[in-house]
Amino acid sequence: MSEKIDAKQVKELREKSGAPVGDCLKALQETKGNIEDAFVVLRKRGMASAQKKAARTTNEGAVGTYIHAGGKIGVLLELNCESDFVARTEDFQGLLKDVAMHIAASDPRYVKSEDVTAADMEREKEIYRAQAAATGKPAPVIEKIVEGKMAKFYEEVCLLDQPFIKDQTISIKELIATKVGKLGENITVRRFARFKVGAPEWTVATTKPVEAAAE
Repeated sequence: MSEKIDAKQVKELREKSGAPVGDCLKALQETKGNIEDAFVVLRKRGMASAQKKAARTTNEGAVGTYIHAGGKIGVLLELNCESDFVARTEDFQGLLKDVAMHIAASDPRYVKSEDVTAADMEREKEIYRAQAAATGKPAPVIEKIVEGKMAKFYEEVCLLDQPFIKDQTISIKELIATKVGKLGENITVRRFARFKVGAPEWTVATTKPVEAAAE
């Protein structure tokens, strides 16, 4: 017999995950009503669904803005999807606003780790390698330390790897994946710009869209 789940649990999980009611009910039944475990199940399914759709071309979408701190910080973001219909949905527009707001708050430098320049990557590795070498640890251990520090570096500077500012338990990549699962289309961040009044520099980041694969 399947686990009896009440409507309140389904509503809570739906609000937390953004997943369809049917998926929330199924996840809760699988986890015997444990909302946190069910949320993990939905996240995993969302990432799997997003991975399957990742090669699809995203030539539609929308450009959104977010102005923060009394007009002192501004973000311009292009978020892409597969159809104009999805681009106009409340879910997509809400995601666009959330990601733009996150960029304003977290100041990422790149869209994803693959966009980090070779020069920046090597500079960071040399710094971490020198720090680790100063401890006198053997070379294999040093490389493991460098690898771990680079993962942290990507989390700090790459938008998709950053913890979502409104829910630190998920990354921006996972946030987008939940919408991919719900809307049934690939969704990608194409580019963004972040400006801060009085700052000597501003951030402009772009990424190449994934080439479409044969169906």
